[in-house]
Amino acid sequence: MDNRQALGSWLSGPRAAAEQAGVDFGYRGQQLGLPEEGPGSIARPGRRLGALAVDWGLCLLIAYGLLTDGYNQATGNWALLILFVLITLTVGTVGATPGKALFRLRVVSVRGGRLSPLRALLRAALTCLAIPALIWDRDGRGLHDRLSGAVQIRV
Repeated sequence: MDNRQALGSWLSGPRAAAEQAGVDFGYRGQQLGLPEEGPGSIARPGRRLGALAVDWGLCLLIAYGLLTDGYNQATGNWALLILFVLITLTVGTVGATPGKALFRLRVVSVRGGRLSPLRALLRAALTCLAIPALIWDRDGRGLHDRLSGAVQIRV
């Protein structure tokens, strides 16, 4: 490796530097036995954020229209509670929130099949805390998915 490459490798991050050195990380989801592309592959971050934005907007609309008088701090608090209930009920039963269904995503257990209601409850609580959802592993799964034994896949 050239000295300029070694000095500049911090710009692209440690993964890119390791890949240039010959380390093979494989594709996202390979360790889980998922396909690289198409249905059943790991959901990409853009789709996941889009689905969360749709769900959050829906929860804000419900809180604003049904529970609070005008938009204020209480609206955001109610929206977070509604989001928790929405994620728990929909992921625990059909495997997708309305936003995930719109973006053609599904939450499944790592072992296959639907996520149990208790694991869906844990995943919803960790999602509402936000920090676990921002910490990702090399497969692109958030800490909330890892701790609940879930993976988000494309349908």
